[in-house]
Amino acid sequence: MNKQPLHRRSFLKNTAAAGIGLSMLGSSAKLFANEKKPKVRIGLIGVGARGLSHLSLCLHRDDVDVVAFADPDTAYTVPKARNMIAKVYGGKRKVAEYTNGPEDYLNLLKRDDVDAVIIATPWEWHSIMAVAAMKAGKTPAVEVCGASDIQECWELVNTSEATGVQVFGMENVCYRRDVMAVLNMARQGLFGEITHLQGGYQHDLRAVKFNNGKQYYGGGVEFGENALSEAKWRTNHSVHRNADLYPSHGLGPIGNLINMNRGNRLMTITSVATKSRGLHKYIVDNSSESHPNAKVKFKLGDIVSSLMTTSNGETIMLSHDTNSPRPYSLNFRVQGTNGLWMDDQESIYIEKKSPYDEWEKTGKPEDGNSYFGKYDHPLWKRYATDAKGAGHGGMDWYVLNSFVESIKRGTPYQLDVYDMATWYAITPLSEQSILEGGSVQYIPDFTRGRWMNRKPIFGLDDQY
Repeated sequence: MNKQPLHRRSFLKNTAAAGIGLSMLGSSAKLFANEKKPKVRIGLIGVGARGLSHLSLCLHRDDVDVVAFADPDTAYTVPKARNMIAKVYGGKRKVAEYTNGPEDYLNLLKRDDVDAVIIATPWEWHSIMAVAAMKAGKTPAVEVCGASDIQECWELVNTSEATGVQVFGMENVCYRRDVMAVLNMARQGLFGEITHLQGGYQHDLRAVKFNNGKQYYGGGVEFGENALSEAKWRTNHSVHRNADLYPSHGLGPIGNLINMNRGNRLMTITSVATKSRGLHKYIVDNSSESHPNAKVKFKLGDIVSSLMTTSNGETIMLSHDTNSPRPYSLNFRVQGTNGLWMDDQESIYIEKKSPYDEWEKTGKPEDGNSYFGKYDHPLWKRYATDAKGAGHGGMDWYVLNSFVESIKRGTPYQLDVYDMATWYAITPLSEQSILEGGSVQYIPDFTRGRWMNRKPIFGLDDQY
């Protein structure tokens, strides 16, 4: 039996290898240089559900001009984008459209009035589009997913280093209010020395994977060409791959807590998966055993669990659980020599502060006497009003704001290409580990040793 994981098409296979890589490490004066800008001119590649959210936030910023968007779905997503633009810009500003097939985004990248692009497309396009954007001199903000193979991760890093164009990883959970409060706690030493962390993507997405267009029970059971929105493409990953398909919501935030790629790095991963039952059962329950999709053999195990080690001695447990009936949870746990925080219970225990052997509640940021009130992150205290009403409890505002402010100020991205490559790599590495019965896989050092001297910058007040 072939034990090699499914690889994506070898895009840019013969174009990157010769001129990109170690030879570019000496050009540090050029590396990641940005010109300061009072206003950022943005193009959006992909205006589906996620892209529309980014579009809305961009349209309502005084320091952003939406110049163009690209999306081939003229029947479903493009009209929504047009309506949103018309409501905000009216006839005062023209936004160019690139809707002539999936490659038309390349014409958007040729424009000389675009500084940056936001890429919110099906996963298999993320790296391809980001590489093309960098080569066109446009700085990309890229939505999260998992890579098809490790080569894809190296293409991102190598192209960024060769062109000097930064890449911003749009991991919005890093900016979640409670997560940033816990980051503040950790930096102030409340947990002592961190020893163990957990995170994951535990989210019932069975309805999203099929054709109903909404997240609720009892939806349709079509996917692929017969489906709408994400069901057109997302379900196929579950058909063909057994891996942690979406690692960064769990890994990104806890990576910041232990200074991943900035004084610390991931070393190894070993992964296992349960049998696959959830998607088949969903089809049968919402249709019948005779439906054609009931014959589909889904490769993705219902629950994928990964254990990782770090250079500084912490362990990390990561989970992927999207095909089972369950409430939403990112399964966060941060544990140190003085105590721990558990996300699901909204609980915290700190030795010599908490009642012996009893959990305390973290409370709300609005309550100044609670843990989250006392440790609410300074950036949330400052910008909570600006973020009010933005997607995912306001954290979508923070992720876009970080991207825009870094371009305006000419500062390095708080979530950069090395972070994104590391997040993306978890998918193919977990896939290989599962294929090999839980074997240990070594996680590449995408910084090529720079992690030892790079300083933490995420969430620091002076970056805004």
